[in-house]
Amino acid sequence: MSAPVSFHIHGAGVAGLCVATALVARGAQVSLYDPNGLPDTHCCSWWAGGMLAPFCEGEAAEEPVIRLGQKAASWWQKQGVDVVQKGSLVVALARDKSELTRFARRTEQHQNVDEDGIAALEPDLAGRVRQGLFFETEAHLSPRDALKKLTENLISAGVTISSEVPASNPSSQLIDCRGLSAQDALRDLRGVKGEMLVLHSKDITLSRPVRMLHPRHPLYIVPRGDGIFMLGATQIESSDRTRATVRSVLELLSAAFALHPAFGEAEILEIGVDARPAFPDNLPRIRHHNNIIYANGLFRHGFLLAPALAEMTADYCLTGKQPEVMDEYLG
Repeated sequence: MSAPVSFHIHGAGVAGLCVATALVARGAQVSLYDPNGLPDTHCCSWWAGGMLAPFCEGEAAEEPVIRLGQKAASWWQKQGVDVVQKGSLVVALARDKSELTRFARRTEQHQNVDEDGIAALEPDLAGRVRQGLFFETEAHLSPRDALKKLTENLISAGVTISSEVPASNPSSQLIDCRGLSAQDALRDLRGVKGEMLVLHSKDITLSRPVRMLHPRHPLYIVPRGDGIFMLGATQIESSDRTRATVRSVLELLSAAFALHPAFGEAEILEIGVDARPAFPDNLPRIRHHNNIIYANGLFRHGFLLAPALAEMTADYCLTGKQPEVMDEYLG
């Protein structure tokens, strides 16, 4: 395919912002349109955990997630985003020891840590959990800060981000990054509901994401600094993006309390819910149909896989290189 004069991206969530960033870095002319304006609570990516944890995700994800996700931390750092590289800690209560064994068997690039090792990594968990897995090379970021930074970078580069419907431009290539809103064109795209909470506690400190395994409701806790923690997240086959259920909130809070009773006194700052866009195999897709390029399906791997999806989209747009995740199915 010959390279168009310019590119117009529909959708200013993590996918759209990353695709715009990748195109601008190659010298392309880019504009973005999102009817809701700049990233905010309407974005699925606003409610993300921000864990750059490809090896942990390998417990349930396909091989491309592990391989492509290993490039994410350095990509985000190149954009000027603050990436915390202190690894991931996976633990289980004594009664759920078998879950830790199963997780270890399905993942790689970790080391076993005992009670003393856990205390050295996270002193506030000393005596609370006796065994864990430490994924030293993993990282995390603040999704909201990352979205803000990409937006600032693009505006500084002269990119227009508008909530007004753009005028038709036959010389501009349209790239659709609308997430779940693209179900009108991508019929095999489904929603996977995720619920999360933001808490504030002065009584506990964590340095890295902690995943607590449980056979029914596993939990991850991501520190945001200044005593703020993100608790997540449920995974329900539903496109509902409006309400969190009492059951989900209770399960998240109960799991956090079981990890450390100090969470029982924490303040609830936010309860968030949205639906992640996913294809049947939970891997992202790039499709080109009716002169529209679709980049979608990040599932629960938004900040982990958006950089790879963006780079492949930019390569295809400018050089015609066939993306690894490309197919032609539209349903």
